[in-house]
This record gives sequence, structure tokens and C-alpha cells, in this order.
Amino acid sequence: MKQQTAQTKTKRGTPDFQLLILTLLLVGFGLVMVFSSSSSIAIANKNFNNDALFFTKKQLMWAVIGLVGMFFAMNIRFNKYKKLYAPFFLFTTVMLLVVLVSGAMLNGARSWIRIFGFSVQPAEFAKIAIILYLAALITKKGERFRDLKTGYIPVLVIVGFIAGLIMLQPDFGTCFILVATCGLVIYAGGASMKHIMGSILLVVLGGALALGANALFSSMSSPDDSSTVSVNEVKQNYKMGRIQAFLDPLSDPTDGSLNLYRSLVAIGDGGITGSGIGQGTMKLHYLPNAYNDFIFSVIGEELGFVGTALFLLVYLYFIWRGIIVSLRCPDPFGTLVGIGIMGLIAIQAFINIGGVTQTIPVTGVTLPFISYGGTSLFVMMVAMGILLSISRTNHLDVIKEEKTKSVTVQTQTRTSPALRSRESIRRIR
Repeated sequence: MKQQTAQTKTKRGTPDFQLLILTLLLVGFGLVMVFSSSSSIAIANKNFNNDALFFTKKQLMWAVIGLVGMFFAMNIRFNKYKKLYAPFFLFTTVMLLVVLVSGAMLNGARSWIRIFGFSVQPAEFAKIAIILYLAALITKKGERFRDLKTGYIPVLVIVGFIAGLIMLQPDFGTCFILVATCGLVIYAGGASMKHIMGSILLVVLGGALALGANALFSSMSSPDDSSTVSVNEVKQNYKMGRIQAFLDPLSDPTDGSLNLYRSLVAIGDGGITGSGIGQGTMKLHYLPNAYNDFIFSVIGEELGFVGTALFLLVYLYFIWRGIIVSLRCPDPFGTLVGIGIMGLIAIQAFINIGGVTQTIPVTGVTLPFISYGGTSLFVMMVAMGILLSISRTNHLDVIKEEKTKSVTVQTQTRTSPALRSRESIRRIR
């Protein structure tokens, strides 16, 4: 009997082939679009060594590192992440503290630190660390998670602490993505809707008070302190400019609305079939950060409606496939981690695409797997490695073994929306 149990435990399923191929396709497409959107800028700039492949080579290097990380994470049994989450979470927290002290300032935010010669963004690692932490904590608490004092509030304290460290950089876009992803994991974990709605209300009130206090402080700043007033005015105008550009991108197409205005022009110029890869014109010193925040605008101009629609369909299928894999996992921890990872990708993609298409205000976040950004690409690929590791447990023999687990798991399944969906998916497979 012991020998049979040992043999069952050693069985490993194969990773979800569709999810693996889709991930590699997105990364490959991202490399093509990074080259298309950056080559003309890099070749004309001495800062980039007049090298058309300057950004592409860096992105390719991170793609290779990410590929190694993805396959490494894919070959770790997903249940071991229940133990690995604690040191990873602690390490990420330390990095978030260090970046506030000695981080490099870029675009008004202190978000980057140097590690082993590489510039990395700790906030990107925090996204995965908090997902693993929440999944492990919620699974461990079980039914007690629905209790306000002993279950829900401790989770919110951890989320609020990490979000606060990111806001101090400040990085509103990343903070919003992290909080939204945590909210999705908390809901999927079976939290009480009363607690969730109360939290949302507190966040809205807190944000309103913070904005009001900031405006009051700016207006009451001493005129003698010209440097302080100048900094406050720049920050305030920058935020208000993005909101005004969202409400009316044609209000001032030479100043605050310029980026969004040119983004809409680029997408509109694409027409039905686009100008062709590498043939776009708005990226030629017209569209800022064409290879990063506004890379979707380049896709719209060069691939047109048809190519953009196809890209979005592949992206949506990729997210849907990841959710299905997560819901098929026999372990609640794996289900919550998978939903957190795919929720993170979906939320970040929506914010990026929504910003450049005037669906929501621009926040300056990358499009997962597509935009230029080494840390973002590496973290996303490692996250997919974790999800592929989860998919390897969807082996028939492992599922049969997991079905005999304790009543605690069955009770949690009844209280958690994600876990109830998991049972429905398993029945219709």
C-alpha cells in the first residue's frame, strides 16, 4: 500500500501544451513589436549607440533569462510554493524598502535598484509574491478566512502594507494593479461580500482624503519655498493633465493631451489592414515610449483592425486557457495562485490597452509579454512557469488521489466561488 502511494505521488503530468505555446507566441510577437517600434529611434540616437537592435537585444536577453526561469518554475511541484512563498515574500519586502532609500529616480518615481549589474523593479516581483502569500494564507485559514477579525483583516493589513510601499515610490499604476489582483484572489478565496464592499468603500474614502490633503497642502505651501511649490505644482499638473486628456484628448493636443492624441491618431491611421510591420510613422519621434507604454498604438497602426482584433483574440484565449487550467487544479492553493496570475495579466493588459485607447486614463504600465521591459517580462514568464507547474498536477491519477482529501477542502470548496467553479469545470471535462 505504501509503495503504491509513493508511486502515485511521483507521477507528474505534462504541462498544458496550449498555454505553453501561447506564452511563447506572445513573447515572440513582443520581440517583433519591440524591434518595429524602437529600431528607428535607436539607430538615430547616439545614446543607443546608433544600433537599431539596441532595445531588441536587451529584450531578447531578458526573454532568454525569463525562459530559463519559466522552465525552472515549471519543474518545481506547485505545492512546494506553499513553503517558498515566505522567504520570497520577505525578500521582496526588503527590496521594496531598499528602493525607497537608494533606488534610481526615473519618470518621477523611485522604482529601480541595481542587483548583480541588472536594473530591476521590485514592485514587479511584489505582484507575484503577494499572490503566493494570499493563496497560502487563505488556504491555511480555510473557513476562518470569512471571519472579519481573525481572517479578513490580517490579510488586508499585509496587502495595505505592500501597496503603501509601492505608493511611496510613487507608482500609482502598479499599486492599483496589485490591489485589484489581490481583491480578485480574496474574492475567489471565499471572502464575505460585506467585508469586500466595506473595504472598497474605505479605499475610495481614503483615496479621496489623500487627494484632498495633497491639494490642500499644495495650496498652503509657503511662497518662499519656491522649489517645494514647483515640485508640487508639477505633480498636480501632471495628474490633472492625464485626467483632462482622458476626458477630452483634443482639449490641448500640444501639451497635456499630446500623448493620448497621437496614440489615437496612430490607431486610426492603421485602418482595416494597417501599414505593415515596421512601416508605421507615429513611432518616429511622434509617439512617446512607443516600445513601452504605447506599444499597442504601434500594433494598431501597423496591423490595422484585422491584426489588432486577431491579437486581442489570442490574448483573450490565452487568459481564458489559464483560468481553465487554474480551475482544474485539485488543490485550492493552486487554484487561487492560478487565478491570481491570470487576473494580474488580464488587469494589467486592460489598464495598458484602456489607457492608450481612451477607455480609462493613462497610467503608464506595460502590456504583459509585449512591451519593452526586462523585469516585467521576466516576472511574467516565471509566473507562467508557476501556472504551468500547476497544470502538471491536472493528471487523472493525481486528481483521483486528491478527491479523497479531508472534509476541510470540501467545506472550503462550497464557500469559495473559484473552487465551486473548479468543481463545475471538472464535471464537464
